[in-house]
Amino acid sequence: MNMSDSLPAANDLVLIAIMPHPRDLEIARLLGWYRIRMKSAPKVISVDHIAFYQPSSFGEDHRWCVEYVFPVTGHELASRAELFQDEIDHPRAREEYFKIQLGSMQKLPKPILAENWKRLNFLYTTGEKLLKAENLKDLTVRDDERKILWKALRERAAERQEYKVEDLPKELDDPKLLALFGIMSSGSFLGTEDE
Repeated sequence: MNMSDSLPAANDLVLIAIMPHPRDLEIARLLGWYRIRMKSAPKVISVDHIAFYQPSSFGEDHRWCVEYVFPVTGHELASRAELFQDEIDHPRAREEYFKIQLGSMQKLPKPILAENWKRLNFLYTTGEKLLKAENLKDLTVRDDERKILWKALRERAAERQEYKVEDLPKELDDPKLLALFGIMSSGSFLGTEDE
């Protein structure tokens, strides 16, 4: 794993995740963590880097693109109330979240634009694709490459003993799992809105 505060290496496992609001990016940058609701988390969160898709909440100059990547240094479970102690009355205060620990924020050489894809929750890719991509479609892995990436993700989960590997599908035939590799249904990503 590439743990240094640098851009991903070609074979690094990368998760593209939605950064709902600019406030969340400040939390990631200053406090070094990002949250993913356990209920809607992707199958495997043990990746080398996480890059963030910025939706319309980021305003005219920074919306609908991926601009930043962080090395992932670990994760733990925490309730929303533990993460946001000033929001103990939030409707999801007792829900569990993965608190993803992050290294230093790195700006990508150029933003990866959404173009026609405006909705994205999670997408698995590689460091090589991240650094070469010009738009979100360029991040998708195809055919045999997708099988190799899924195998690497399953092996990572087994190595870290985070999941029972038998609970992770060997084949990519579940529509929700396929969405994590950029396989679209009706022209948009599958998934749920988060936070």
